[in-house]
Amino acid sequence: MSAKESKKTYWLGIDVGATKILAVVYDQDFNMLGSKKRKTKVELGQDAVVERVLKTGHNALNDAEINADQLSGVGIGCPGALDLVTGTVVVTNNLSWKNVPIQKILEKAFGVPVAVTNDVDAGTLGEYVHGAGKGARSVLGIFPGTGIGGGFVYEGKILHGRNSSCMEVGHIQVLPEGPLCGCGRNGCLEAVAGRLAISTAAAAAVLRGQAPWLQEMVGSDPVNIRSGALASAVENGDAVIEKLIVDSCNHIGVVLGGLVNLLAPDIIVIGGGLAEAMPDLYKKSVWSAMKPKVMDALKGTCEIKIAELKDHAAALGAAASVMKKGSL
Repeated sequence: MSAKESKKTYWLGIDVGATKILAVVYDQDFNMLGSKKRKTKVELGQDAVVERVLKTGHNALNDAEINADQLSGVGIGCPGALDLVTGTVVVTNNLSWKNVPIQKILEKAFGVPVAVTNDVDAGTLGEYVHGAGKGARSVLGIFPGTGIGGGFVYEGKILHGRNSSCMEVGHIQVLPEGPLCGCGRNGCLEAVAGRLAISTAAAAAVLRGQAPWLQEMVGSDPVNIRSGALASAVENGDAVIEKLIVDSCNHIGVVLGGLVNLLAPDIIVIGGGLAEAMPDLYKKSVWSAMKPKVMDALKGTCEIKIAELKDHAAALGAAASVMKKGSL
């Protein structure tokens, strides 16, 4: 290796989700040099999943032909409640983790500085740095999936509390008498507009004989009614499924209208499987519902974009977070 090559800096970004772990190696310009994806396998237990995270990171380094001692830092995006001061995952239902000192574990494994970030914050930062929000002053990210996560980046910095992440957009109450949410309250945004809520309602439509295309494709089990199946049903004429999507977008749009009045973002980035599977319908429907809720003084000050980085947003954002940490 030449002296010039040895001075290059490399960063590892890791995104940990309920179903997959993605690790990506980047250079200082966010060029992807190598990656590795594997199933999370939550059923194996906490320690086994942590070990899979470490192995996935090392496999990504091997794919990039980079040694761990060439790394400048590791960033990781994790779901759940985090202690951002100690880099600990306090609790995350999706992974069944509790009090996991993931920052210390990664620092020991790779021997470099580590930044721990909420996964949706990381996804929003990724889109801000190198995706749909590139060049903006501020970006509001909302990611409808099984739940609904949010993040806000202002002049390159993630908005969060003293010790923990914030922007729990999915737990803004929109229907006080609405369905029970996973957080224990009624009528939260994700309880009426998350994919789980949509899939459950779509399954009922199948059982009523109102969604023949969806019935033929996947049947009536909500577990099988995922974003791609919903998009295909809409495309092939299941009108009741389209109405479910539009209704969910209306709820999201109303919440976003309030957030525009509060935060005045330049760009709203909508990510997640639902929006990426139906970008035109999602963008149009959310915009239509949001526009009347924005105060006159802020009308025309922001635009809605669909996320560009898809599965790589959180990994890139995690890498960016440790880059920024090193520059402070």
